[in-house]
Amino acid sequence: MGERAFRFGVVTGRVQSTAQWTGLARQVEDAGFDTLMVPDTVNVAAPFPALAAAAAVTTTLRLGTFVLAAPLRPANMIAWEAASLDRLSDGRFELGLGAARPAAAREAELFGLPFGTAKERVDALAETLRVIRKTFDEAVVDGPSEPFAPSTSYFAPSQRPCLPIMVAAGGDRMLELAAREADIINLALPPSSTDADVAARVDRLRALAGETFDALELCYNTFSVGGDNLPPWVVNQLGVGPEQVADNKVLSVLTGSPAEIADVLLRRRAELGISYVAVNQNAMANFIPVVDLLAGK
Repeated sequence: MGERAFRFGVVTGRVQSTAQWTGLARQVEDAGFDTLMVPDTVNVAAPFPALAAAAAVTTTLRLGTFVLAAPLRPANMIAWEAASLDRLSDGRFELGLGAARPAAAREAELFGLPFGTAKERVDALAETLRVIRKTFDEAVVDGPSEPFAPSTSYFAPSQRPCLPIMVAAGGDRMLELAAREADIINLALPPSSTDADVAARVDRLRALAGETFDALELCYNTFSVGGDNLPPWVVNQLGVGPEQVADNKVLSVLTGSPAEIADVLLRRRAELGISYVAVNQNAMANFIPVVDLLAGK
C-alpha cells in the first residue's frame, strides 16, 4: 500500500465571540488545513457547540473532538450528539475519544462524577466504542414521521455506516483497543518523545493491528513550530527545553524553515507512518507555509 496523503489540523477551543470563532474557522479552512479540532477541557468552549458553529460557516473543513473524555459522558449521549453534528456538518465530523487524561480528575470532580482507575477508564472507553458502533449500525436514516413519536432508535449520522473515530492511545492497553476499534490513532505520548520513542509505539501498534495496520491513520500533536526560540509556555508547561528540540529531536516541537520542516514530516511519514499532523493554534501561522508545501502530497 502506498503512503497515505498528508492531513493537517488545528487544535483550539478559544471562543471569545461568535465573530472571532467563526472567523477563525474560515481562516483555518482558507489556509488549507483539513480539520479543526476542539479539546475536551473546561477552560475552553465545549466541543459540540463550538464545532457546530464552525460547521455553519465552512464547507470543506472537517471537524473533530480532540478528544472527548469518554468515561465522563454516557455513551448513547455521545452517539446522539456525534450523529447530530455529523448531520449539521453534512458529513464532515470525526469523533475523537479517549480514556481521560489524568488532569481530567479535577473536571470529574467539578461535574460530580467518579473518575475511576486507569483500568476502569479504559474499560469505559471500550464500552463506549462498542455502544457507539452498535447504535450507528442500528440507527434510522430519517427521524419519526409523526410529531412527538416515541424514540425507538437514534437517527443516523450522514457518514454511513459510521463516522470516522479517532482514539488517543499511548500505553499497551490503549494501543490494543485503538488497533481494534479506531480509524485514526492519535499517538498520545509525552511531549519529550523522540522519533525512537514513537517508532517503538508504532512497532507495537503494527504488531497489534496485523493486517489492518495499513488502514489506520496515525496522528501526532505538535505545540510549537518555527524558530529555535521556544515560547515560555512550552518550556514551563511541557518541560521541553532548547537542547531537546534542536535538530527536531522531539515530535512536539518543529524547528527550522518551512522547507526543512516539510522534509522532517516527509521522513517521519516514510519511517513512522505519521501522515496526520495536528498543531496548536499558537503554531498555526508558522505552520501555514508547511501546509502549502505538503497539501495533497
